[in-house]
Amino acid sequence: MVRMQVQVTEDQAGALRELAAERRVSISEVVRGGVDMVLESRLGASREERRRRALAVAGRFQGGGGAVSEEHDRYLAETHLDWRR
Repeated sequence: MVRMQVQVTEDQAGALRELAAERRVSISEVVRGGVDMVLESRLGASREERRRRALAVAGRFQGGGGAVSEEHDRYLAETHLDWRR
């Protein structure tokens, strides 16, 4: 762990004390939880959550019946030509 010093308002300090007491954890633990929430919202879902979501949808969709694995070069060339127009 890295020790950091932050400044909060009197109201924030009081709210942190109350929340920590309710949860029976330290104020530091409450702050770390808040930091985790901010970072997850900024970075998106955690790696574990993205993996869980990917596994949940795997195999749920039908392909279009095309031959993408065989014709990918032709499809890319056509897309590239359409893009240049």
